[in-house]
Amino acid sequence: MLRTVTALAMPGLAPFEFGVLCEVFGIDRTAMGGPEFDFRVATAVPGPVRTSLGFDIVVEHDLSVAADADLIAVSARTIGDVDERYIEVIREAEARGAWVLSVCSGSFVLGAAGILDGRRSATHWMYAEEMQRTYPRTTVDADVLFVEDRRVITGAGTAAGIDACLHLVRRELGAAAATVIARRMVVPPQRDGGQSQYVAPPSLDVGLSPFSRLTDWMLDHLDEELTVEELAQRAHMSSRTFSRRFRAELGASPAAWLNRQRTLRAQQLLEQTQASVEEVARVCGFGTASVLRHHFLRTLHTTPRDYRRAFGVQRAAS
Repeated sequence: MLRTVTALAMPGLAPFEFGVLCEVFGIDRTAMGGPEFDFRVATAVPGPVRTSLGFDIVVEHDLSVAADADLIAVSARTIGDVDERYIEVIREAEARGAWVLSVCSGSFVLGAAGILDGRRSATHWMYAEEMQRTYPRTTVDADVLFVEDRRVITGAGTAAGIDACLHLVRRELGAAAATVIARRMVVPPQRDGGQSQYVAPPSLDVGLSPFSRLTDWMLDHLDEELTVEELAQRAHMSSRTFSRRFRAELGASPAAWLNRQRTLRAQQLLEQTQASVEEVARVCGFGTASVLRHHFLRTLHTTPRDYRRAFGVQRAAS
C-alpha cells in the first residue's frame, strides 16, 4: 500500500516538476474523500538547495528518512553528474521492492543508478535520444506519457509527470483516489495518447472544434452503442474526417477513447457501489460481464471481481 513518499531534493531540481510531486503527494485530501500520504522532502545535506532557476528551497530532512518510504520520487533536474548518496537511496529502494518514480529528466538519475537496465523507460521527447545513448541498457519510448516497468515509473516531459503520479495512485489506491486528486488539480484523471501529439501539434482550429461538447455528451451516454457514423453526424463531419481529427486532437481513435472512459467508469462503480458486475457492464456500455472482464484483463491485468475486492467500499470500510 502506498503511504510514505519521499521526494529527493537534488541540486539543480526543476521547480515545476518538483511542485508536481508536492501537489500530488503532499496535500491532505481526506476531507474530499481522497488519500493522505506521509510526504517528506529529503536532501543529502539539509538546508538550502539551489534550483535550476537560481533560487533556493530549504529542506529539513536528510536522506535517512527515505529508508522506509513506499515511494522514492525524483523530479526533473539539470542533466549532469549525480551525487552517489542519491544513487544509493534509489538502489536501496528498488532492491527492497519500493516504488521509484521520476519526472522528465529525472529519468537520467534513475539511469545513473542502474535501475533502468533491462527496463523500458520514458523521458521528455527532447532528451530521448540522449537518454538512449547515455544508458543503452534501457529501452527509451519517446512516444508515451509514462512507462511502468516492475515498480519503476518514468514520466515524460513536465506535465506528463502528473499523469505518471496519478497512474501510481490509481494503481495502488484505485480510480476514486486518483479522481479526487485530479479534480482538485483541475486535470483529467487519465489522458490517452502520447508525447507525439505535443512534438508536432496538429493543425486544428480549437476555437471551432466540436470535440469538447461532443466528448461531454459521449460521457453522458456511455451506456449506449455509439458508432463512428453517429458521432461524425453529431460533429457535422464525414466519418473519415471525424476519425482523423478525433485521433489528432485526443490521441486515440473514437473506439479506443470510449473503451478507456467506459473502463474508468466501471472502476468507479466497482469501487463505490454494490451494483453487480453485470449491471456495471450494462451501465458502462460494455453490455455483458464477459466483455467487461475482457477489457479489465487487457488494460488493468485483473478481473472486475478482483478489482472490487482490492478497492471496493467494503475494503475501504474495513
